Amino acid sequence: MQRVDVRITSSLAILAASLWLGGMLALGAIAAPVVFHVVPAPTSADAMTVVFRRFDMVAMSCAVVVLVAEALRGLGPPRDPMTRLDGVRLAASALASGLAVVQGTLLSPAIEALHRAGAVRGFGTLGLQLEVKHHWAELDGKAQAVLLAGVIVMHVVTVGRRPA
Repeated sequence: MQRVDVRITSSLAILAASLWLGGMLALGAIAAPVVFHVVPAPTSADAMTVVFRRFDMVAMSCAVVVLVAEALRGLGPPRDPMTRLDGVRLAASALASGLAVVQGTLLSPAIEALHRAGAVRGFGTLGLQLEVKHHWAELDGKAQAVLLAGVIVMHVVTVGRRPA
């Protein structure tokens, strides 16, 4: 099997990770605060729930692309020895991908269900549950962002190195 050029695999991974990271930042840091400030409840929560659920699919799809790019990078002879940085990049890619799956399959559906049940953050039992889920979703998203920024940087660094 012929080895896939690392410039191609890293380019795919960087593009997917950038779309994923940029989307998270645009939604979490820009769109959500504006929508929740301007649009009255519960319409704001209804709208952002749909947006976040759709973005979860984008994020998980990007995660698949990043992981496939990592797998292709290691396939076929001749193989360069895997460095510590390669291992860290692979681990960060896998962890960010796992967090995207947790977000898309556990946290977002739970938040959506609480919104549909009439929960308002911080009010009543359901509101407190929503607050906890939202807190975990924010932590998950922040961890993904840090990991993805690192993955992008590590791809740039490792694609430019020359084998010994």
